Order: sequence, then C-alpha cells, then structure tokens
Amino acid sequence: MIRTLLRVLGHEYAGPMRRTVAVMTATAVAEGLSYALLVPVLRALFGERPAKAWPWLVAFLGAFAVYAALRFLSDRAGFRVAATLLRGAFHRVGDHLARLPIGWYTAGRVGELSVLAGRGVLDAVGVSAHVLSPFISACVTPLTIVAVMLAFSWQLGLAALAAVPVVIAVQVWTGRSMAAADAERTDRAHEATDRVVEYLQAQPVLRAGGRTAERFRLLDDALHDLQRASRRTTLSALPGTIGSTVVVQAAFTALLALGAYFALAGSVGVAEVLAVLVLAARSADPLLALTDIGSKVRAARSVLTRLDAVLRTAPCPSPRSRSSRPATTSRSTP
Repeated sequence: MIRTLLRVLGHEYAGPMRRTVAVMTATAVAEGLSYALLVPVLRALFGERPAKAWPWLVAFLGAFAVYAALRFLSDRAGFRVAATLLRGAFHRVGDHLARLPIGWYTAGRVGELSVLAGRGVLDAVGVSAHVLSPFISACVTPLTIVAVMLAFSWQLGLAALAAVPVVIAVQVWTGRSMAAADAERTDRAHEATDRVVEYLQAQPVLRAGGRTAERFRLLDDALHDLQRASRRTTLSALPGTIGSTVVVQAAFTALLALGAYFALAGSVGVAEVLAVLVLAARSADPLLALTDIGSKVRAARSVLTRLDAVLRTAPCPSPRSRSSRPATTSRSTP
C-alpha cells in the first residue's frame, strides 16, 4: 500500500514516509521489549526478598518513558506526513484532472471522481495518521513479545510461535473473503453517486415538466443496491472476526494450560509463567483489533489503486511554448 501511495503522490514524499514508518516500527519494537522487564520484576516480587524488585521496576519505568517518547514522535510524524501528503494528493489529482480531455468525463466517471477526489483521497492519505501506526503495532509488537517469550521460556515461546502461522492464515482468509464484498460496495457507491449526479443534472427538465415530486426507479434501485452491498460487507467481516477471536483465545488458553503444567512440573518458575501469561495477554489485544485495522488498510489500498489508474490516464497534449515555435520572417510594407 505504501508503494502505491508513493507512486500516486510522487517520489518526493518517499523520504518522509519511510522515516515515519521506521519510527513507528521502532516504537512497536520498544513496546514489546519493555515488557521483557516484567519477568525480573515478577521474579523478585515472588521471591524471598521483594525489595529487590525496585531496581527492575525503575528500569521498567525508564523503558516505558522511552516508549512514550517514541510514541509521541511517531504520532506527530504520522500527522505531519498525512497533512503534507493530503496537500500533495489534492494538488496532483487536481492538476491532472485539469489536463484530461473533456470527452473523458462521462456520466459514470463524474460520480466516481466525486467519490475519489473527495472522501477517497482523505481516507487514503489519512491512513498514515490514524491506521498505519496501529497496524504496525499490531504486527510488530506481538512478534517482539514472542521473541521475548523465547528468551525467557523456550517451551512457552515455541507454543506461542506455533500460533503465528494460524493467525496469519486467518487474516489472509479474511482479507480474501472481504475483498469481493468491498469491491462490490465500491462499485455500488459509484453507481449511486452517478445516479444522484444524473438526477441533479436533470432538474431543469424535471421542474419544467412538474415531476420533481415523483420517485425515480433508477436512483432508488441504486440506493437500495448500495444498502444491500453495505450489509453484505458487514456480514462478510463476521467470519474473520470470529475466527480471529477463536484462534487468539485458543492460543492463550493453550499457553495457560502449558504454563500451569510446566509450573507444576517444576521445569519453569512460577514468576516466569506469570510473566509469560501477562505478555500473552498483552499481545492478544492488538491481534484482536487486526481484522478491523486490516479492513481499513484494504479500503485505502482500493482507493489508491483507483487513483493510480486515473493518474495513469494520458492527458491532452500541451501546446508548444512561444519560444519553441519557428521564427517567422516579417515583411516590411512598402
């Protein structure tokens, strides 16, 4: 999606976007690594001398301060890049639309452009401010937590690592099942907008004939189709959401059972088991939100793909400048 966004806006925005993504990734990694200090804190608290937990608790507070600073920088960078990209997107789309031939603006394209050039650009570019950071955090932070689990308890870490392919498979299946519904809803939205534009353009004729109070079947059908497509889109998200919840909860339950077994067997300490369970519970929240975040990312990618197709349309040939015209010899009048 980021490559499509940079192709739509131009390569001059590649540097700020890459720096923003790097800061967001570092923030997600710092969040996952900060939870590693919970293991020595809990180990000292459940040990013979709980006072030994103070140095680790201070270290945990320091790591949290570093994470808070990185989170502030990443959020600010995301909003600044979004504002810059928004201006660039509107300018580039407007300049390109002004160079397109008049015959290109058919009745169907007017409705599509009214959606793309308005709300579509705002939603697509606003991803960097509102969606990109949670999406990176939902992907990178759980993986970092799994690495922390492997460092402290390889048995529970391997159990958590085994759930990663299942979660990825559920997300891929959800994305593919929702792609058709999203595409249908987008097409219905464009068709409904076309009918609204057509209805507005026909107002002089309708008012002259006294038919403004009548209902129009084409417009009503388009609005009803949009409503049904929106309902199907919502229903298509339910299997993925339920499947992701079931997988995450099943993985957490398996870790809980394995942790209790290893703690009773004496192969893993109680403090390590409690810390790993806290880490697993913390990584479950972003994974549960990944389905909703992924739907927003897919919607933004669809808009960017349509904008890229519009920007790839060949504009009208520009006239040659006056300096490039061949010089003509002036004749002197007798």
